[in-house]
Amino acid sequence: MSLRDWPIKRKLTAILLVISGLVLLLTSAAFVTYEVLTFRQTIRTSLSTLGRVIAANSTASLAFANETDAGEILSALRAEPHVVAAALYDKDGRLFARYPANLPSDNLPQAPGRDGYDFEHGYVVGLEPVAEASGPRLGTLYLKADMKAVSRTLRLSAAIAATVMAVALLAAFVLATALQGRISQPILALADTAKAVSARQDYSVRAPKFGEDELGVLTDAFNQMLGHIHDQDRALRESQEELQHYATGLEQRVAERTHELEASNQTLQRNAAELLSSNEELDAFAYSVSHDLRAPLRSIDGFSQIVLEDYGAQLDEAGRNALERVRAATQRMGTLIDDLLKLSRITRAEMRSEAVDLSDMARDITSELQRATPSRHVEFAIAPGLRARGDPQLVRVALENLLRNSWKYTAKQSQPRVEFGSIDENGERVFLVRDNGAGFDMKYMDKLFGVFQRLHSAHEFEGTGVGLATVRRIITRHGGRIWAEGAVDRGATFYFTL
Repeated sequence: MSLRDWPIKRKLTAILLVISGLVLLLTSAAFVTYEVLTFRQTIRTSLSTLGRVIAANSTASLAFANETDAGEILSALRAEPHVVAAALYDKDGRLFARYPANLPSDNLPQAPGRDGYDFEHGYVVGLEPVAEASGPRLGTLYLKADMKAVSRTLRLSAAIAATVMAVALLAAFVLATALQGRISQPILALADTAKAVSARQDYSVRAPKFGEDELGVLTDAFNQMLGHIHDQDRALRESQEELQHYATGLEQRVAERTHELEASNQTLQRNAAELLSSNEELDAFAYSVSHDLRAPLRSIDGFSQIVLEDYGAQLDEAGRNALERVRAATQRMGTLIDDLLKLSRITRAEMRSEAVDLSDMARDITSELQRATPSRHVEFAIAPGLRARGDPQLVRVALENLLRNSWKYTAKQSQPRVEFGSIDENGERVFLVRDNGAGFDMKYMDKLFGVFQRLHSAHEFEGTGVGLATVRRIITRHGGRIWAEGAVDRGATFYFTL
């Protein structure tokens, strides 16, 4: 029979015995532990006192190198049976005298260690300095004592604790057997009443009450419960009828909702098909626009170049300047078309997420910038070990745009510097690109990431105003954020997350 199936009387007796035994066991353990620790400390203190006396008596023998006197002083340790080994070392750490006199050298340390007393491998080991009052150190006394007294104390304390526990548990068993009936009788009466009600379905049966304690309150509550069972049963049947009616209505509402969801899914599928068609049309439109615009632009640029080369001598300075401006405008228009197409492709490109080493990527980009313009000398500070997850191609486009911006806007600085690193903001890794270039006015922050929105004129710094818009779209597609801080002629810092 398992513990769960024991009668209530046996369970109460067992609980009392377990609690009593646990309390006695903890008390006995504390008693034995205290006795052992106290006795260990006493032995350590006694050995320390003995060591100081022997050390004080050994000063003369060490001072005059009298080994005979040193041996006689150590032989006095015969009065301490627990001291198993002792030795005197001179000031150079050489063994001077030992106890017992025939003790092998292997049983002693080669040289004295740090002063003090400690427990090692069942022994108390002490090292006491030997020195005259206010004089130089003459040597070291080594003492080693066994722990047999502690073992005897431990056995005696354990025997006393076991005897006390046995007597106390016997007394607890007698008291538990005598007193458990006062607790179990009302509970057994309740159990008998519950069996009668369950077997005969007779709700007129009542449990006897034995007192006004918690079990008496439980008996009153049980009897009141029997009186209300019939009412609850009737109410339960009524609730079941209402539940059935509600379930029928719920099934109908579920069917209606299912029909609505099917209609919504069909609408979403149509919208997705229309969106796919719109994207395809947008791709075709972008290709057509780029093709149709490039041809006339190439013609304008080509014929302007022919006029300049073949008829430039027949034109005055204003005419040649006008044709050069026409060529510059057409080339700028071609660059704008290329940037718009790149922006469109980035928005629709399929993404694949993988681990990206941003530090290596930044070093590659800066190396390309320096090779492209070897005459410029820019200090790059790229933090090592910056990694993230994202689409490698899109992340490179974003990082290249940010670093090229810093490269471009530090052109007028005498000591240009560009930094790529990261910070932790509320537990989130935030990457940053910082420079000491031209900077920008924070009141124009809302225009910074817009298409064709430039905060500097094309005469100051070249560009089309599409780069930062491209960066923002890439960061947004990665579920991140991008923002910037800056001041005019004091540099700018771009922050982004992935």
